[in-house]
Amino acid sequence: MARYILTGAPGAGKTALLRLLERRGCAVVEEAATDVIALEQALGRPEPWTDPGFIDRIVALQVQRQRLVGDGVFDRSPICTWALGEFLGFPPSPALRAEIERIEAEQIYEAQVFFIQNLGFVTPTAARRISYPDALRFEAVHLEAYRRFGYELMMIPPGDLAARADQVLANTPFQ
Repeated sequence: MARYILTGAPGAGKTALLRLLERRGCAVVEEAATDVIALEQALGRPEPWTDPGFIDRIVALQVQRQRLVGDGVFDRSPICTWALGEFLGFPPSPALRAEIERIEAEQIYEAQVFFIQNLGFVTPTAARRISYPDALRFEAVHLEAYRRFGYELMMIPPGDLAARADQVLANTPFQ
């Protein structure tokens, strides 16, 4: 199966890029963390990322979605969840460690990861409450995590959305 990861800092334009890839016929898998945050906030927990169990809820949703989809482009992966845990100061949980081991052993994702570089600003949302300087720091944590786990990063620079989508599609079988 051809499962590609799309990752990058908050506010890098990943969601818009995914929408365009989807319009062009790619199967896409939504980011789990955003959906976990939305549900937790709807349940009355305004800052769910302060709870260490937050990471395991993301991992569980990532696993569920990954098992439902064959080929496609995934908005983030368990490696991103590892980076998020590091960024938040949480040690890797047993569930996260097990999922990292599984995706490595089963080669769930392609070795080439599309790293969407930041746009030079961050627009806050209900789920994205990060400053631009912190987003840059988070971007660096992501880069280091993917490199540590042996992934090859294809950097997608800021620019025209269609050009970014073209660059992703040119490097996948989804054309």
